[in-house]
Amino acid sequence: MARYLVRRILTALLVLFSVSTLVFALIHLLPGDPTATILGTEANPQTRAALRHQLNLDRPLFVQYGDWWWRLAHGDLGRSVSVRQPVGDLILSRLPATIPLALLSMLFALLIAVPAGVLSALKRNTWIDAAVSVCAFAGLSVPGFWLGILLILAFSLRFRWLPPGGYTSIAVDPLGGIRHLILPAIALGATFAASITRMVRSSMLEVLGRDYVRTARAKGVAERTVILTHALRNALIPAVTIIGVQVGTLLSGALIIEEVFALPGLGRLTVHAVLDRDFPLLQGCILVIASIFVVANLVTDFLYVALDPRIHYT
Repeated sequence: MARYLVRRILTALLVLFSVSTLVFALIHLLPGDPTATILGTEANPQTRAALRHQLNLDRPLFVQYGDWWWRLAHGDLGRSVSVRQPVGDLILSRLPATIPLALLSMLFALLIAVPAGVLSALKRNTWIDAAVSVCAFAGLSVPGFWLGILLILAFSLRFRWLPPGGYTSIAVDPLGGIRHLILPAIALGATFAASITRMVRSSMLEVLGRDYVRTARAKGVAERTVILTHALRNALIPAVTIIGVQVGTLLSGALIIEEVFALPGLGRLTVHAVLDRDFPLLQGCILVIASIFVVANLVTDFLYVALDPRIHYT
């Protein structure tokens, strides 16, 4: 296990290095000039050249890349060229909005998807199975931003039950913070729930036909115990793969969902970094997002062992 852990960590570091290198190259191939965003299009060439020199944008790309990694090795993600603040501080200031949204979305998805998938498998080829399948396909087909707009129109403008957007810190006002996150969490978690529902259903159908399930039933084990202990635990193993990948997506922040609901999260910060051609900020955001994905996948691998003791890593 220790050897496997070391190998996975080294692989993760290699992945992060590759992602950062690719992102750095692609960012600097984007059209546009950060100095034009900061100074405006009316600035004279001399002023723009002076600002490019001040921001070290006139240096060769390999020199800029080396400087960025040197600062990163010392815990410095650089300084935003648009707002002139440390990138690390900007990212940390947005995580309190993104993390609760991701956790609430995941909770909503799991509470809906796992029971729905199990029920659909147990009621195979009935109207319940058909209804769950239709809802799952709808969740996969409907764009999250469109669902978010519908939720705002219905529950904010029509019934006035929930706020249409904005953000309140859960640490300051827990109830108000949760109320602001309910609609974006549903919009963000709908696709997640649909994917897990389909995976749990197919896994349950496969597991319910296994010999050990038939043996448990033949021994007179209660049906509830057969479903929850023998079948569901093994059926969740394939679903954990999707959950691990989707958790990375949720924690990195839904770019469009945060824009729709005006949430000051990591996803919205990334969008603004792209629009402002803020290279250091965009590199820092993508590096954090990639790190979240890597950690989520690493945790997923170890969840396999917890769910199925027969799995061993060497």
